[in-house]
Amino acid sequence: MSMPFTSPVVVMGVSGSGKSTVGASLADALGVPFVDGDALHPAANVAKMAAGIPLDDADRAPWLDAVGAVLAAGPVVVACSALKRTYRDRLRAAAPELRLVFLDGSPALLASRMGARPGHFMPASLLDSQLAALERPAPDEHAITADIATPVAEIVASLAERMSDA
Repeated sequence: MSMPFTSPVVVMGVSGSGKSTVGASLADALGVPFVDGDALHPAANVAKMAAGIPLDDADRAPWLDAVGAVLAAGPVVVACSALKRTYRDRLRAAAPELRLVFLDGSPALLASRMGARPGHFMPASLLDSQLAALERPAPDEHAITADIATPVAEIVASLAERMSDA
C-alpha cells in the first residue's frame, strides 16, 4: 500500500503552458485537491490583465499570499505562474514543503496555445511580458521540469511517479 501524498505542489509556468490542465490531472493522480491560482486573483488583477496590462509586484502580493494560504492548508496542487524566484520564495515561506513543477515550452507553442483559447482573460499579447519576467527555477529549488510538447497524460504519469518516489 502506498503512502498518501502529503506535499503542496505548484505547477508553474507562463500563460499557455498548461498549468490548469496538468495541475488538475496531477491532483487526480496524487489523490489531492486542485486549485487554479487564477481563481484567487483579486478582481482588479483580472480586469488589469484582461485590459492587456501586465501585473506588477504590488498587484501580485495579495494574490501570492492567497496562493500561499491554500498551499499551507495541506496537500494540494495549485496552478500558479510563480514566474519569479521572489514569488516562489514567498510561497515556500508559507509552505516550506512546497514541490515545484515547471512547465517549459517554446514561445511559438505557447503563443499557439494562447490563441486557441477564446474567452480567457489573459490575452496572448501578454505572453512576451510573461516570458521576460520568467526566472527559470534554480537548481536549489529542486523543480521538476516538464516539456509541454509532451502529451499531458505522459507528463502527469511521469510527475506522479517521480513525486511518489520522493
